[in-house]
Formats: sequence, structure tokens, C-alpha cells
Amino acid sequence: MGLVDSPNGEGRGRQAKRKRKRLGFHIDMTPMVDVAFLLLTFFMLTTTFSKANTMEINIPPENTEVKIAETNVMTFRVAPDGYVYWSIGESSPRKLPLYEEEGAMSLGREVRQMLQQQTQANSKLVIVVKISDEAKYKYLVDLIDEFNMMQIDRFSLDDFTDADEEVVLAHGGGKQVTSDG
Repeated sequence: MGLVDSPNGEGRGRQAKRKRKRLGFHIDMTPMVDVAFLLLTFFMLTTTFSKANTMEINIPPENTEVKIAETNVMTFRVAPDGYVYWSIGESSPRKLPLYEEEGAMSLGREVRQMLQQQTQANSKLVIVVKISDEAKYKYLVDLIDEFNMMQIDRFSLDDFTDADEEVVLAHGGGKQVTSDG
């Protein structure tokens, strides 16, 4: 049977009065620190750092006026229905679908081909993009991305006016009909 300690120290005899000596120990932390720094440097060197997706935009001074011939100006009117109405100078606008199918991730082939043809035909071409207030922001982002991929750096953003709305409506454009409003 086991011994039971009594409050006055009886029952254990000599062992109760003697204190056991506790053995001290020492842990060498150097290998753990080495492994920690090795892992830290490994992850720092193998991780790819993402660059911020930014675009440099050159804004001309406010009080300067740039004169460009009408034949060198292409107007891109982006309507809420997902169509682009483009014209050069005072010519009649032509209608193109911005995307080949709804929900596509990039612009349609027709828009891309038209941009290539027009920029190759006229190296002085300046594109004026006018996007409707009701159009999706994605349309503008995709257009600017396409300009960058095609290395078109002469484009401008302008307000979509009532006259632009009339041009779109006159050429069969209308408001986009969606379930989300």
C-alpha cells in the first residue's frame, strides 16, 4: 500500500525531512533560431511580390487647347446596351457589339479588328471615348485594357452628352434591359 502523509510529518520517516534536489536543465535554442531564419529567408525569396496594377495617365494642362483634324478623330460612344457606336470625324456612326457574347471576359473580335484597321490606316488617329452614365464601368476598363494591349496611347475620355445620347438612339441603340436594374 502507499504511504499517506500526515500533517505533522509522521508516516514517512526520514524521507519526509529530506528535500529532493531538483535537477536543472538547459535547452540550446541555437538550432531552432537557425531553422526559423532559414524558413523565413526561404519564404521571402520564393514568394513572388505582386506589383500594383496601375496605369500612367498623362493629363494635359487645363488651359491649353490641342487642335486635331477631324479626319484624325475617332469617337467611341459606349451605350448602356453593350454596343459601341464609332465614327471618324463627322461620318455616320457604326454600331458594333462590345462583346461577342454576354459575360465575356474580353472585347469582341469585331471591335478589336476595327481598332487594328483604323490605327494602321491612320497613325495620327486620336480616339475619344464617351461612355454613358448608365453603362457598366467594366466597359470602360476593358476598352482601356484593349488600348494598352494594342499599344494605342492616343485616346481621351470625354463626357457623354445629350447629343451623344441622341446619336445612339438614332442608330438603334437603347437602354440595357437587365434584371439587376
